[in-house]
Amino acid sequence: TVLFTEEDAAWLRKSRDILAPQVEQILDVWYGFVGSNPHLLESFKSRKDGKPVAAYLEAVRKRFGQWILDTAAANYDQVWLDYQEEIGRRHHRTKKNQTDGVDAAEHIPFRYLIALVYPITYTLVPFLAKDGAPPDDVHKMYQAWLKSVLMQVILWSRPYVREGDY
Repeated sequence: TVLFTEEDAAWLRKSRDILAPQVEQILDVWYGFVGSNPHLLESFKSRKDGKPVAAYLEAVRKRFGQWILDTAAANYDQVWLDYQEEIGRRHHRTKKNQTDGVDAAEHIPFRYLIALVYPITYTLVPFLAKDGAPPDDVHKMYQAWLKSVLMQVILWSRPYVREGDY
């Protein structure tokens, strides 16, 4: 449906070598974006005192960094598919906060999953271009990332969709 091909998988794998050494810088950009948008930061705030839970932010950051590497590895096997289901549950009230044992917002609104596809993928472009890759290659890597993230968000959306409507 998103026109993802084996060529896209190859471009993702090529992006891994470029992005792997830059994961922390990418996360800095993404966390800066989340931190500067109060409605996004709400997901990480304690329900007791309303302050961001630092340990929770750090734990999610580590998983987010691994997610970058996993996405770029483009290994779409059953283990990957099962983990996408788990990621969806961790955003949804069915499992939010359980992995990290925190008392933060009990649910991430579905609209944010979809809305974040663009900033997550588009902000990768300068990182993909950093090593001097030709613009056409950067575009192909970006398109592969966009398609992959769209596929993942579709999978993450399962807990949000009524039985029979997915």
